[in-house]
Formats: sequence, structure tokens, C-alpha cells
Amino acid sequence: MNMTSSKTQSSTHKARVQRPERLQIRWRDASLDQMIPSDHRVRAVWAYVDALDLTPLYEPIKAVQGEPGRDAVDPKILMALWIWSTIEGISSARQIERLCRRDLAYLWICGDVGVNHHLLSDFRKGHGEFLEELLRDTIATLVYQEVVTLETVAQDGMRVRASAGSGSFRRKKTLEQCREAAANQLEALRQERESEESDRSSGSKRQQAARTRAAEERQARVEAALANLTELQDQKEQRKKGSGEQARCSTTDPEARNMKMGDGGFRPAYNVQFATDGDSRMIVAVDVTNNGSDGGQMPSLHEKVCEQYDKVPPQYVVDGGFVTNAAVTAVEQTGSEVYGPMPHAERIERRGGDPHARRAGDSDEMFAFRQRMQSRSAQEILKTRPSIAEYPNAECRNRGLQQFRVRGLEKVKTVCLWYALTFNLMRMWQLKVI
Repeated sequence: MNMTSSKTQSSTHKARVQRPERLQIRWRDASLDQMIPSDHRVRAVWAYVDALDLTPLYEPIKAVQGEPGRDAVDPKILMALWIWSTIEGISSARQIERLCRRDLAYLWICGDVGVNHHLLSDFRKGHGEFLEELLRDTIATLVYQEVVTLETVAQDGMRVRASAGSGSFRRKKTLEQCREAAANQLEALRQERESEESDRSSGSKRQQAARTRAAEERQARVEAALANLTELQDQKEQRKKGSGEQARCSTTDPEARNMKMGDGGFRPAYNVQFATDGDSRMIVAVDVTNNGSDGGQMPSLHEKVCEQYDKVPPQYVVDGGFVTNAAVTAVEQTGSEVYGPMPHAERIERRGGDPHARRAGDSDEMFAFRQRMQSRSAQEILKTRPSIAEYPNAECRNRGLQQFRVRGLEKVKTVCLWYALTFNLMRMWQLKVI
């Protein structure tokens, strides 16, 4: 084959193209605002954040007018960054920090205000109470506007991988050894610090402080693991006598539990519960548990929906894992009608029984549920469950809710609230509410 140079090839065709010019020095004659199109969605994110009452986020700021101190980063910037990054499926504070130096949308949000990953991370996990109140107030407003009706509410759970490895789970004896080793390491570091206090440079002082802090955090995690292990042992003993000794707890994230995931494997995870309005398909309540089963999760989230919005949903739709005698009884006693698959229906039918007939141990509410679910209208309501309950789950998964980067139930729930608020914002855009 006859090989020709790139110069020869470019001279033989007549196509006119624009080639990259990377050596020319230019001054941009436009502001950041001029570089973002007027219909860019990041402007809608900022408009939404700008309209919120963020007073609880400003109150802790110590830098005030007329007093010394460095200006704090405006909470509006941090909130807009996390909502925008969630829309784009980015959950890493370090990645957001990098994007704030090179991506135009992130640069526009910051407006030449510098942010770092420590600040972003602390902001994400530090305002759970405010975010839950914001979710509640947003839905309450939409209920008043009759956008959210709460006539039908569907609940679904999904297991999300925890920030812990399977190898971090230890039994009681090993945890006690870890506690002793952590205490010895911390004592050794304190003695070293006292003996070398006079001759250490500022750099080595910072290193020593970092090592001491890491040792203290490890000791705290081991103590928390031992505390959680006692609760886990009791739960195992209730299910099967003598199994409590086999209980294990993670030294990385003591509140995480090994759960069966969608692919059939077992990994450290949390069970995220969303309650979704049937008409608007908006998330109205969020809860997180470290119980790997959905059984027993229905009454608590249903109660939260009723209390927050002062309304009992007439129809409460769930998947088969939620349908237990105790859960159905508790929810139906409040006035809601439960719609879900019949438990063990195939097994009962194989034995020649009727899954809709009253069974031993059934409460009156459970029997009423069995009778209701044999009607065509109830089956039609149940068919709407995937489009209501699984829709927000899929959207949040697609936007990065695959594995948590924080540890502990409280912080994990805060992250889930970020996803719920962002999902609801996008639904409000679709419904043209804002």
C-alpha cells in the first residue's frame, strides 16, 4: 500500500474544515452569565434555590457584618451545586470540586467563589433535618395547590450498597481484640506526642495530629460496632435460638448490614424507602433502615405520611414484601386500604387452598385485605404500583444512587433526601408547576 504523509493527503482534497488552534492567545470578552444560554437548565436550578427560605443554613455562620472573620461561602451556592450535580449523576465531592474549575455550568453557579471537597462533603451530610423539612414543606404546598393529592400513595424499598466492604464484618471476639489494639495504638501515639513535643516541626505536628485523629476515629467505630452487635445478636436470637453468636458487625460502617441484593448476592447495604404520590409521581416521604427485609417497613412510613400532611391516604399500594399480618392490620386501622400481592398465593393454590380465604392468625383487617384483593378493581389499582413506586427508584439509581459515600443511618438518609428533592424538582419542571 502506498503511504502518503498527512500534508500530502490534506492537499489532495478540497474539503474546508476548521482545525484546532491551540497556540493563539485570546481574551474572552463575555461574562460568565453571558456564556450560559438563557434557557440553560442550570438557571432554573438557581432560580429554585434562590426562592427557598434558607435561613436555617445562614444562622450557624459566624462571620457577620461589622465583625472580623473570613466570609463564608453562600449556602445557596453549595445547595445549587449539589442539586445540579445530582441531576448530572455526580455524587463525588472531589469531582464537583474539579468541575467547579473547568465546567461552565459549575463555574456559573460558583461565580468565581472557590469551593473545596471538604466544604462540599460537610454541607451534603450536615443538614438532614433542614432537607426533610424542605421536602415536607414543598409537598404540603403542592397538596394545597392540588398538584399532590395523596389519594393513592405507593411505597417501595431498594437496597443501596453501603460504604463498607464485606471483609470489614467481625464477630464479638475479634471486635474486642480490635478495640484493645485501637486503644493501645492511641495511647502509643499520645505518648509519642508528649515525648517529642519540643522538637517537632509544624509539619510533623500536623502529621501526628492526623494520625491521632485517625486512631480516635477507628476506636470510635469499633466501639460503635460492639454496641450495634448487641442489638444484632438479639435480633438473630429472636429469629433462631443460638444464632446470636454468629452475628457480625462492620468496623467501617457499624450501622450497615449484609443484605440480599437484586443480583442475588449479599453485600453491605441500607434499605431505602420512598413513599410516592400516585397522581404527581412525587416522593412525599423518605426513610432509611438497616433491616434487609421490607416486612414491617410499611407502618412507620405510612404513619410519617399521615402526620406530616394531616391526611390518611385512602389507598396505600405496596409490593409483596410489605404484606404481613401485623403491617396490614396497623395501616388499615388508620383508615387506609392496603393493595398488594397476596402472600404465598401460589403455594396455597398448589395445596388446593384459597389465598383469599381467612387463614389462622388473620386479623379482621388482614381478612378484609384478602377479600378486597380478589376484585378486578383492586387488581387494576395494584397494576399501577410499578409506574408509581418504581419510577423514582429507577430515576435515583440512574442519577448515581448506586453506593453511598457516607456512613451511618443519619448521613445516609440525608443523602437520600438530596435525591428525593432533586427528583421532585425535575417532576415539578415536567408538570410545569415552576
